[in-house]
Amino acid sequence: MTADARPLRRVLIVSPSFPPMNAPDLQRVRMSLPYYRENGWEPIVLTIDPACQDGSREDALRATIPADIRIHRCGAFSLAWSRRLGLGNLGLRAWFHLLFAGARLIRREKIDVVFLSNTQFVTFTLGRIWLRWLGVPYVIDLQDPWRTDYYERPGSRRPPGGWKYQLARAQAWLLEGWSFRRVGAFMSVSQVYLDDLRQRYRWFRFVPAEVIRFGASETDLAAARALPPIPSLNAQPTALNSAAAPAVIRFIYTGAAGPIMPHALKVLFRALSLFRAARPDDARRLRFEFLGTSYAPPGRGVESVVPVAREFGVADLVHELPHRLGHLECLQIQTSADVLLLLGSSDLAYSPSKLYPYYLAARPMLSVVFRDSYLESMLRELACSTVVTFSENAPADDAHSQLIAFFDHALNGFARFTHPVRNDAFFRREFLAQSLTARQCALFAAAVPPAPADLA
Repeated sequence: MTADARPLRRVLIVSPSFPPMNAPDLQRVRMSLPYYRENGWEPIVLTIDPACQDGSREDALRATIPADIRIHRCGAFSLAWSRRLGLGNLGLRAWFHLLFAGARLIRREKIDVVFLSNTQFVTFTLGRIWLRWLGVPYVIDLQDPWRTDYYERPGSRRPPGGWKYQLARAQAWLLEGWSFRRVGAFMSVSQVYLDDLRQRYRWFRFVPAEVIRFGASETDLAAARALPPIPSLNAQPTALNSAAAPAVIRFIYTGAAGPIMPHALKVLFRALSLFRAARPDDARRLRFEFLGTSYAPPGRGVESVVPVAREFGVADLVHELPHRLGHLECLQIQTSADVLLLLGSSDLAYSPSKLYPYYLAARPMLSVVFRDSYLESMLRELACSTVVTFSENAPADDAHSQLIAFFDHALNGFARFTHPVRNDAFFRREFLAQSLTARQCALFAAAVPPAPADLA
């Protein structure tokens, strides 16, 4: 029962990936689970059996899930079999399994609302089908755009995946509007995504919708700090490890990189090259570590940052670990950084979820982002980082000068350096998991038709 003695309403959360799997799109649900009940909702999770998935695992994430959360796991078509048809997508392989498992749960548990929170976009069609079959409203969480013209814009890189990309694009054009048409409420990590939908669909302006970002969990940070240290990721380079050598300044970036942010990397490494040309001995003390830069398992990742560094002659100052790291591992690494590095994407709506745990880590932060991007505005509002901006088709001389000045400040222990005054009150209100879960629950309530008692 909630504080006002009303029975808890029930939300069925569809999250195809779930711990022990480690995928970016499960993190919102995972961080929110401890707080649904205090906001009047009993969460029931529908996910896919880890044995049917081939993504990265992080067993330590199990400890962050409250022990009394009910989790139902369904199967999926064999990955080996479906790959013969060129269809390894998890949402497609498990679509029928989720459809019937979800219908059974909705009937048996008397579900009040369905919450589809993932990036397996084809699963969004289930919401409308269950609404038609069983009358249960649904809420969609758009973490990435389903239908996008990003790769068709001038100057964009070629889309990955060949015919698979074209199939996914056709699927988005055919199914997005149909899936969203009867949605009860909508949340997104970016206002830009909501604005695009309002322009595309006239009816969308009447749908309850709100920007609710991923945020960060103080519980996660405590769990990360309790992990044993990871020597291979925290060691300094052997060549600079002697007692007589000056301390190395570690700039650390965690998460996917490379192809999604080539412009920012080039601005950064060009500045590093100029700094090295002027002050080679000081440059040797700078170490740039890019860790977990792809979603590939260990041994199968391909470097995407080091080749860019090589173009500018600074690859020896850059270390890259091109496979996926665990969420808690990344948090632990972030707390050990001398400087946390954040890079912007050419997608001006890009909203990296790593910003919020970066903030909690409370380390000096350097951000290299596109001017007038959504990320720039967020960083300005949080006041947690030194922000260096650039434009794609304009000289970056000013950005290079600012970066060189920052390198100098870092080498001098940030003496005489004015740190930003962090906006902690704003962060706690807008980006902590507990606050964000309350806003999710308000959207659930907006999606549910009022009961006759409520209308009396």
